[in-house]
Amino acid sequence: MLDLSRVQKELTECNKDTAVSGVTLSLNGSDLTHLAGTITGPLGTPYEGGVFHIDIKLPSGYPFEPPKMQFITKVCSQNGAICLDILKDQWSPALTLKTALLSLQALLSAPAPDDPQDAVVAQQYLRNHPTFVATAKYWTEAFAKTASIGIEQKVQKLVEMGFPEALVRSTLEMVNGDENMALEQLCSG
Repeated sequence: MLDLSRVQKELTECNKDTAVSGVTLSLNGSDLTHLAGTITGPLGTPYEGGVFHIDIKLPSGYPFEPPKMQFITKVCSQNGAICLDILKDQWSPALTLKTALLSLQALLSAPAPDDPQDAVVAQQYLRNHPTFVATAKYWTEAFAKTASIGIEQKVQKLVEMGFPEALVRSTLEMVNGDENMALEQLCSG
């Protein structure tokens, strides 16, 4: 049976030192079995400066069964699946959701190409590392840096096109800061 008091405690504990750890945990709606996590891209990696969103589903056997985690933010050409041993056979009830998020953040620092989720990306990492780094930086710029960087400039441009500021802000938020998608939404609505 899912230990709801533990989940509530983990939510609180995980968010105490977010500025230091670079990870957050929140409810995804009102259901304690469906959570949302974020991790910041580690310094000195192609993911630096990005914020990566993770969908977290807790099985009824949590904490004795591992959480199911999947990237929402595109990280590479994969489908968002995460290949991390502690989310499979190395899970222990002593581990927490914060531990899992920190491990995922560490995986961005040191990918495991010998146990990949995406074989193509793993081969690129091993055989053409500069291309891997350039691709990872591009994906981080395109998908993980849209939320706050330059948002005011995007708002200003769209307001200058004649759209109301409040509508522009809510539309940008809805599309995670993607200016082109926001413009499409604003024009079609």
